[in-house]
Amino acid sequence: MTTSLKPITRALISVSDKTGLVAFAQTLARHNIELVSTGGTAKLLREAGLATRDISDLTGFPEMMDGRVKTLHPKVHGGLLGIRDNAEHRAKMTEHGIVPIDLVVINLYPFRATIQKPNVTLAEAIENIDIGGPAMIRSASKNHNDVAVIVDAADYADIAAQLNANGGALSQETRYGLATKAFQHTASYDQEIARYLSGRQTNAEAEAMPQSFPLTLEKAAHLRYGENPHQQAALYRIANNNERGVANAEQLQGKELSYNNLIDADGAWELVMELKRLHLAEAQGGALPHACAIIKHTNPCGVGVASSALEAFHKAKATDPVSAFGGIIAFTREVDEAAAQEIAEMFAEVIIAPDFTQGAKDVLAAKKNLRVLQMGDELTDQNVLEIRKISGGVLVQQKDGLLWDAEKLQVVSERQPTDEEMSALKFAWAICKHVKSNAIVYAQDGQLVGVGAGQMSRVDSVKLGASKALLELKGSVLASDAFFPFRDGVDEAARHGITAIIQPGGSLKDKDSIAAANEHGLAMVLTGMRHFKH
Repeated sequence: MTTSLKPITRALISVSDKTGLVAFAQTLARHNIELVSTGGTAKLLREAGLATRDISDLTGFPEMMDGRVKTLHPKVHGGLLGIRDNAEHRAKMTEHGIVPIDLVVINLYPFRATIQKPNVTLAEAIENIDIGGPAMIRSASKNHNDVAVIVDAADYADIAAQLNANGGALSQETRYGLATKAFQHTASYDQEIARYLSGRQTNAEAEAMPQSFPLTLEKAAHLRYGENPHQQAALYRIANNNERGVANAEQLQGKELSYNNLIDADGAWELVMELKRLHLAEAQGGALPHACAIIKHTNPCGVGVASSALEAFHKAKATDPVSAFGGIIAFTREVDEAAAQEIAEMFAEVIIAPDFTQGAKDVLAAKKNLRVLQMGDELTDQNVLEIRKISGGVLVQQKDGLLWDAEKLQVVSERQPTDEEMSALKFAWAICKHVKSNAIVYAQDGQLVGVGAGQMSRVDSVKLGASKALLELKGSVLASDAFFPFRDGVDEAARHGITAIIQPGGSLKDKDSIAAANEHGLAMVLTGMRHFKH
């Protein structure tokens, strides 16, 4: 690729978002670049004292059909697509009175903003599908050897600086980079339209799992490395997506987030949001409790619920203080100075919360390397599709957004759980959903006691969870993310003094597990819904 400079003599400007446009157009005018524009953009430029030629004057045709037809004309696209070094192209341009257009400044009709309005109609959305804009962007980008195209107001300052440095010219490298960005922009725009129209289909299956799955990713950060130092990695955000989550968190302080930090932080935040949803469902109008989760290698090693952030942290840390070292800590509510002081006493990689008091920020600021993420108070979106790469393709599924179906909850044991046991069972079930299968969780009401994760047999997870427990197991309850294939898991749990079990049911040997519960005097609740997490 050469560094050849090509002067800009004529610019076509047509934007919906007029941020920073006047200042940029003034730079163009200082380099004697003719300005051609449309509608409201032309009006704005003239009001700023800039000589501006109407597009209708260039084409010889008026804007018509409520602005639907104004730039779809050979004198526009000929001026963009004509190859300057091609004698035949130049001859045709001269023959038909087509003048070259060397720069296009465009941003498209606000389709995304329109469809996010409450009660927007299909007709309104359709009218905000830009046609002429993408056509001009594509024409200019195809002919980037001769034409520059700007689709992002954030690029105005850099392009203005280059024009000033090069006497009103732009390099081929710049034109190539702008064209690449422009094609990415139109691709993302078309995907947004396709997603919206697909989402309006009446067939429920088509809505949930569309025939095609257009996705544009925008690089948000280059990471130092991936899971291991020899792997390169980056964080990408999904373009035109308002989903709340770790990828969009505000980092208040600390080192750069690593690949593993982000994965663990996402697991921590999803778990505490699960607990927040549980608390909202169980709330009786009072203030929500504070919940704290500590994650290590994507699994919770501590969870606590209490009336303050400090006490919730104490309870979470007490589950497994050794594993909590170097963990990711997440809270459902604001972190205050008292909690921050306790957290500062231990080594943690990341702390995540909806907000932090100024006192907490001051305390944590002393831990220079601690990454502090502020997430806002919104619940994470449960109505999204999840994507996982496999060799040669991707798997797409609906997010596991349900915790249980209240109509399917049933007590199958002879003994009914007490109110305290039922509260503890629901708490354990919410945690179990976020533990790698085969998952077993021991808990008391408001405190995680032990975790058995990722074992090849369920009974081994029962044993592992018990062996890891530092708190008193006797009197705890147990949650299992899937059914017990045999009664051995129930027998093993009873040996450690648990009083109640929650599990999906559905095994051919459910009767054996229920019989074991009755023999040991345990209460058993079936959810009818499993929560595998692979």
